[in-house]
Amino acid sequence: MSGTGPVGVGVIGAGVISGTYLENMTSFPDLKVLFVADIDADRARSQAEAHGIPGHGTVDELLAIDEIEIVVNLTLPIVHAEVGHRIIAAGKHVWSEKPLALDHASGADLLAAATSAGLTVACAPDTVLGAGIQTAMRSIARGDIGEPLTATTMFHVPGPDAWHPNPEFLFARGAGPLFDMGPYYITTLVHAFGAADRVSAISSTSKTTRTIGSGPRQGTEFAVEVPTHHAALIRFENGQSAQSTFSFQNALPRAGFVEISGTEGTIVLPDPNMFDGSSSLWHFGQDEPTSLDATGSTYGRGSGVLDLARSLRSGEAVKASGEIALHVLDVLLAVSEAAESEQVVAVPSTVDQPTPLAESWDPAAATL
Repeated sequence: MSGTGPVGVGVIGAGVISGTYLENMTSFPDLKVLFVADIDADRARSQAEAHGIPGHGTVDELLAIDEIEIVVNLTLPIVHAEVGHRIIAAGKHVWSEKPLALDHASGADLLAAATSAGLTVACAPDTVLGAGIQTAMRSIARGDIGEPLTATTMFHVPGPDAWHPNPEFLFARGAGPLFDMGPYYITTLVHAFGAADRVSAISSTSKTTRTIGSGPRQGTEFAVEVPTHHAALIRFENGQSAQSTFSFQNALPRAGFVEISGTEGTIVLPDPNMFDGSSSLWHFGQDEPTSLDATGSTYGRGSGVLDLARSLRSGEAVKASGEIALHVLDVLLAVSEAAESEQVVAVPSTVDQPTPLAESWDPAAATL
């Protein structure tokens, strides 16, 4: 527990995703966003001014502000761990975009450094805290499908090169469909089943180069550095299993599919990359599903920062914890290794299964 009143927040990285974070965080009474930092000074100033944030400038300037307790790390995946260590060295808590790091050792070292300093690391995705997924988690927890046993998840799209003006990083180490989109799906499965313990997988790459399809660099070719399709079979510690595919090479888009089956029925969840959406509940012998309307918070990215802030004041466990993020990273790394080695790969970490958020959890409330 630290301090009283609203929690001071700084943001490192003023790229595309920062707009959503800043819009939401500046609307939460329990947060006080004080500074935006970026290597591009004009970009930092533009985002700060657009969202009424008093300070903008360099990372060093941000880290020197005592009132900032949490730093939101929105940098590129390849430097997530490095920037996280800088934040911890400055005595501040970390909210990181996903993935937590690019390898197990880097992620584990980051969490160890935070523990040693008495600080907390939390990590995206926080979509799992939204009304859509949390309504489904409460349904599973109260036994609506009986004992959960199996899952199928699917993320199939042509690829972000068609729409993103600077898509190269999404086809580089630390990204691809597995590491860019996989965290949403695997995090949801960990909330539903608990920790995973082993995986098998195959992968493929449809094209060695891609062409930027929009923006000022439209028509520019770039190299593809990672597989653009992974298919995995994941086993969980409690015996459940999931078949999961992650693809940037499907002409027919089929994204956002998560289906969990149990001894008494099946629940089809909303897109885990969204904060809202209803679920469909099926029981054996039922011709039509029961619709479960989402109840709870529908605020977007930044909700996890708020959960971290409230946990710092209350001492309650963080829902989107660094420990969950490290375990999810380990599952994704195991999928990658299993595909490369054509062997079953053990997941080297474990984590406790989170309990669902209370339906009354409200980011718009002033609680601090």
